[in-house]
Amino acid sequence: MTNRVPDWVTPVAWVFIALAVAAAAWIAYDVYARRNRRDSVAAEVVWITSALYLGPFAVPLYRRYARPSAPSDQPAAVAGLPGGSASAVAHLIGVPLVIASGLTIAGIDLWVMILVIGAIAILLLTAYERLATNRSRLGAAFVVATVTVLAFDVGMGGWMLLLHYNELMPPATDASFWFLMQLGVLLGLATGYPVVRRLTT
Repeated sequence: MTNRVPDWVTPVAWVFIALAVAAAAWIAYDVYARRNRRDSVAAEVVWITSALYLGPFAVPLYRRYARPSAPSDQPAAVAGLPGGSASAVAHLIGVPLVIASGLTIAGIDLWVMILVIGAIAILLLTAYERLATNRSRLGAAFVVATVTVLAFDVGMGGWMLLLHYNELMPPATDASFWFLMQLGVLLGLATGYPVVRRLTT
């Protein structure tokens, strides 16, 4: 992967990543140390991992919508956070796996990354649908997860392809890579929003 990302992106990436880790730690502390538990562990994990791509912006959302006193009706944007978390975790798992495997399609590992990340995200979101929602049937949970991830990948996958073909994809060992992937997750939330809204109405 060629890296033509401007130099200023790297310090911005480190700051945002540090804030994201701090926000995730704060939410975890609030859930488990302060005992602001949710109905399911899966929902708690979603809020913690949401901070990995929302950064400090996850904290006010968490305070408003995730504590026991929060309203039961959540906007579709908040309902889409499990998909974002599934993608964020899938990146953390899938990218190192693909790099270690050396697999490529047409000589490019990006295509393999998109497929592997998508598959892992579908599995994670299927598990969430089974554990944290009323979808007790595995088939129904899998269909919901697949449709959501496909809509999400219009933004996330499209972003990765845009970076790659404009030679703006830094190596995965660079903080700017993970920062740009965090931005991609946000784009995925935007393209997945219509599907999530449809599924929650």
